[in-house]
Amino acid sequence: MPRIPGTDLTVSDLCLGGNVFGWTADEPTSAALLDRFTDATVSTQSPFVDTAESYGRGRSEEILGAWMAERGVRDRMVVATKASRLDKEHPLSAAEIRTAAEGSLRRLQTDRIDLYYAHYDDETTPLEETLRAFDELVQAGKVRYVAASNYSPQRLTEALETSERLGLARYVALQPHYNLVERPAYEDGLREVVAAHGMGVLPYFALAKGFLTGKYRPGEQVDSPRAEGASAYVGERGDRVLAALEQVAQAHGVTTAAVALRWLADQPTVVSPIASGRSVEQLADLLPMQDLVLTDEQRRLLTDASA
Repeated sequence: MPRIPGTDLTVSDLCLGGNVFGWTADEPTSAALLDRFTDATVSTQSPFVDTAESYGRGRSEEILGAWMAERGVRDRMVVATKASRLDKEHPLSAAEIRTAAEGSLRRLQTDRIDLYYAHYDDETTPLEETLRAFDELVQAGKVRYVAASNYSPQRLTEALETSERLGLARYVALQPHYNLVERPAYEDGLREVVAAHGMGVLPYFALAKGFLTGKYRPGEQVDSPRAEGASAYVGERGDRVLAALEQVAQAHGVTTAAVALRWLADQPTVVSPIASGRSVEQLADLLPMQDLVLTDEQRRLLTDASA
């Protein structure tokens, strides 16, 4: 079962992205998504939900917090959120991190954040200041573990070495942009750092902004706020990847989205890919990835198609 290395966080095979809460999914729909997701998570795992203070400027956290309070399920969940850039001059300064964490705790209606990310690197603030601020939150019990998102290999290495040198809580996980059609940025540098330091990886845009669902084809018009981003993958390589996904999906009787997520979850260092749905029907297409077992041959087919 998936566990974030160096922690006691045993999480679901799929991490539900909360970026849609209050954006493309209104509050009742978001609650229905959370209900369906938790119902589909086996009892030995904790339903894992990812959000950020910047998603709807806190609205996503508010919706998640209200849902957890109403259902009385906070202790069952693993909740990840992020200290984001927004319009801050120095987003990872000690003062901004403290303010961001308190705001997230209030909106989430909880006394602790299970996994707290630096949403983006902040080169205007010394790493030592950032890491001391995160460590203070851990020592206070307000944050259980800290993590990084959108860091370069060099800056991630420097952050990890700084934490070790100073005896501070270190980043246990990384959230990078990584999927079947976005591989080099992670595989050609970050993966080596992550593996060397025993970190876990929780990739975002796991479905390439929806492209890997198979909805985006040449000449097709798709009603989605991510359509422009997803359409960038349309072409010869994209067609090759979708053809391989469809071949594997047909063999298992599941969606191409489920296969794409399973391939990603099976990659070295990956713990749980992050994906979201605007409706319970869209989420239902993703959930079979949790029980899906790909053969070595099927994984190679997908890997080669996306090379």
